[in-house]
Amino acid sequence: MTSQRTRERLIQRLMDQGVSNEQVLDIIRNTPRHIFLDEALSHRAYEDSSLPIGFGQTLSQPYIVARMTELLVGAAAKMDKVLEIGTGSGYQTVVLAQLVKQLYSVERIKPLQDKARERIRTLGLRNVLLRHADGGFGWPEQGPFDAILSAAAPRVVPEGLKQQLAPDGVLVIPVGGEQQELQLIMRDGDTDTFVTRSIEPVKFVPLLSGTTR
Repeated sequence: MTSQRTRERLIQRLMDQGVSNEQVLDIIRNTPRHIFLDEALSHRAYEDSSLPIGFGQTLSQPYIVARMTELLVGAAAKMDKVLEIGTGSGYQTVVLAQLVKQLYSVERIKPLQDKARERIRTLGLRNVLLRHADGGFGWPEQGPFDAILSAAAPRVVPEGLKQQLAPDGVLVIPVGGEQQELQLIMRDGDTDTFVTRSIEPVKFVPLLSGTTR
């Protein structure tokens, strides 16, 4: 279930789909994805598929985690201060945390955040700050951020998130309703000009407002 061979097979699949950043691949190879799932599903941890984690949320497909992380790393001028929208199980959080100086992560569903906090602590990561809040508002008090990654899809990109980008900052976010696409949005210096690049079709849970305890 969690053997090195099973993990290598996943890494090969990611490479076959075009993921090429060695550092990202190595982090995914060495991150124990099975601990982010309930025991009943842990035998499927190293499949390249999204899996349910309760509360209508999912653990993202490894390809998508790798692709979004690779895009962020490749486009950001630096990764000192990074914001994640949607902590979820904590898997994407843990992958990102190994690449950045300080990671801020916002989650609207408290029980998911509590479990993620335990997993992050178990793995010994000390550069992650968690907040229970509506992710659509980001975390303005801690901004600006060198990069922002969203693990949930708004119908349109919240203007507030774009404004929390530092000069030359980068936002990777799925956008849309029934039809969604992954977008890479780059701030042009310290101006209010943003350059948007469409990456590929995706399917994410919607970015919802409000919080759940």
